[in-house]
Amino acid sequence: MVIKVFLASSSGSTAIKKKQQDVVGFLDALKVEYDQLDIACNEENRMWMRQNVPNEKKPANGIPLPPQIFNNDSYCGDYDTFFDAKEDNSVFAFLGLPPPPGSKEVPVKERNGDAQAAEGAEEDEEAAEGETEHDEVTEGEAAGDEAPAEEEEEAVEEIDEVTEDTVIAS
Repeated sequence: MVIKVFLASSSGSTAIKKKQQDVVGFLDALKVEYDQLDIACNEENRMWMRQNVPNEKKPANGIPLPPQIFNNDSYCGDYDTFFDAKEDNSVFAFLGLPPPPGSKEVPVKERNGDAQAAEGAEEDEEAAEGETEHDEVTEGEAAGDEAPAEEEEEAVEEIDEVTEDTVIAS
């Protein structure tokens, strides 16, 4: 399996450059092997990318912008879908690759098959006991509710200190 990342080496857009760097840097950090294919210097790469991005994934003007990611000839997605996968900790599933040993990411087969059936059974048991996921408050949630108030108090104290220092210095 070859991951292909279509990039533009000479883009005038800083947003595109940052997105390309983000994708390439993250793939490097994960030690995922991939090929960078330049669409700015190679017309064949540009045409192949444009023809193989599904119509429903193309922007309104019909011309997909880099970076675009493929696994061989199979379209994975653009930067936004890559970013979502990164946030969901599911980059390997996004790329159509098995997660490395020790990864927290659930393999695609488990995610779509027996794992969902097992989750459904657990939810049924909880509902029968009269509890749902939403009724339970975890320790982290309770602590999370108090944290912003503490942070606000600290910020107000810092502002007060700065104000006092300014008044004294005057």
